[in-house]
This record gives sequence, structure tokens and C-alpha cells, in this order.
Amino acid sequence: MMLPLAVLGNVNVDLIMGPVAPWPVPGTEVLLDHDDLRAGGSAGNTALAWAGLGLRFVVPASVGDDLFGRWLSDQLAPHSADWVTVPEATTLSVGLTHPDGERTFFTMGGHLPSMDWQALRPQIEHMTGGLLLLCGSFLTHRLTAAYPAIFAWAEARDIAIALDPGWPPAGWSGPERARMTGWLAHVRHLLINEAEALALTGAADTTDALTALEGMLPKGATAVIKAGPMGALARRGGVNASAAAPSVQVVDTIGAGDIFNAGYLAAVARGADLTDALTDGTALASRAISTFPRQYGLPDTTGAA
Repeated sequence: MMLPLAVLGNVNVDLIMGPVAPWPVPGTEVLLDHDDLRAGGSAGNTALAWAGLGLRFVVPASVGDDLFGRWLSDQLAPHSADWVTVPEATTLSVGLTHPDGERTFFTMGGHLPSMDWQALRPQIEHMTGGLLLLCGSFLTHRLTAAYPAIFAWAEARDIAIALDPGWPPAGWSGPERARMTGWLAHVRHLLINEAEALALTGAADTTDALTALEGMLPKGATAVIKAGPMGALARRGGVNASAAAPSVQVVDTIGAGDIFNAGYLAAVARGADLTDALTDGTALASRAISTFPRQYGLPDTTGAA
């Protein structure tokens, strides 16, 4: 039997275009080979992956009262049936991909900063047990301020918190490190990328970063570092684990880490061990970033609805 899954964070509209290089000269027009309008944001990417796997999950969210809000709700139907509509513009992010694998984002604030836990809570109130992923922490200001209440709510319902906070716009300053440390006291699965792990811990390499991250977490919790084409590394109970990423022809890497989260947490929810969970995460992300339109699938995936 599979544990319940939920993701709470930034769901917005993504317009992905590219590749473009070099940066266009102002006043000119550039024709691109690839474009994709899709539900996005860290929470949106994870939700799409779970939907692609045919899994049951909950994604509490709000959208703006505009055309993009209605479109976004349609993309994640029926999971958006109880979403809240707010009198704001729906957040839109334009991502430009580059031939070297890098990407540039232009994001408007829109509805995300004002997402409200009390307004969203009824959408997830029925959940007990399972895994709740919090993500996009530095974009959802009002929701993030309610993390202490969310932690208490989850603990009372035996819900394990997973966290992928993203990168603070101003970097890992002293106050941001202190805030993150407070969050980590409640986290069972920390899911961050290599650059975030090194910057947060000040470690020289991922091995040292894993050890430092595990020390910030409760006993028995798991620290995971997503290392892109190098796969993923993790540490739990003083023991390291890893999974290599398969070699693929990359089409679009945007959201790869969020899709890894989906595969990893789905595996944890069905009782997989740590190495298998890392393997599922890397395999799912690799498939998604190498297909267009994106495809989500794993061999022998279980727990489908």
C-alpha cells in the first residue's frame, strides 16, 4: 500500500523557449526551435510528474483571477478542483534555455507571494500519514511565514515533511541560514541541489556537505543532494548512498530537480530503500528532460491509481 503524497508550494505558469545563444541584440527578433507552455514552478513540476505516473496526490494551490489562472487549473485537473482563485495576476515565468544547458528565467511576482496557508489548508485537511513536500520557499512569502504552523499540523497527523526550498534570491546570508536551520529541525527528507548544498554548508565537496546536512536534520532523517548528470547522493543514519544518472540526449532541463523529487518521494511512499529511491528519482528526471512532449514513466512503477 502506498503512502499519501502531497506537494505545497509554487504552482505557476511556465513558458519555456529556446535554445538561444548568444544573448539577443536589443531591437532584434530571434526565431527559436522549441517552446512549451506548461504548468510549472517547483510544486507544479512535481505534480505533473506524479500525474504522469498515474499516482494519487494532493496539490493545494491558488491561482489568479485571469486567463492564465483558468488555464493552469485545467492543466492539473482534477487535482485543481478545490483551488482558490484570488484577485491577482497568476504568476508567469518565462524560461530561456541555452545550448550549454544553462537557463535564464524572467518571473513576475503575481499570486505566489500571497498564497495563504489558512486558505489552502481545507484542500489538504483530510490527509493523515504520508509525505508532504514543501518547495519554492523563497517565492511564496506568506506561505513560508506559516511554516511553523504547517510543521505543527503535519506532526499532529504523522505526516513526514520533505523540503526543497530553492535558492534564496540574496544568497545564503546569515539570516537565511538561521531560518533554514529552523526549518530543518522538522524535515525528514531534505532535497537540494549541489550548488545549494555547498553554499548552505560551506563545505568543500558534496561528501562533506552531506555529512554537514545530516547533522542539521533530526535523527534518522535523510539528506539528498541532486547532482544533475552525476546523479544523486544521500546520507541517512551515517550511511551514504548514491545513484548514477543514465546518459540521455537532453532536450530541456528545466524542472529536473523537481521531477527527481517526484520520483524519489513516490519510491519512498511505496517503501523502497534509499538507493532505489535515488535511482527512481534520477531515472524519472532523466526521462523527462530528454523527451518532448515530456514523458514520465519508470519500469515496474507500482502504486498507480
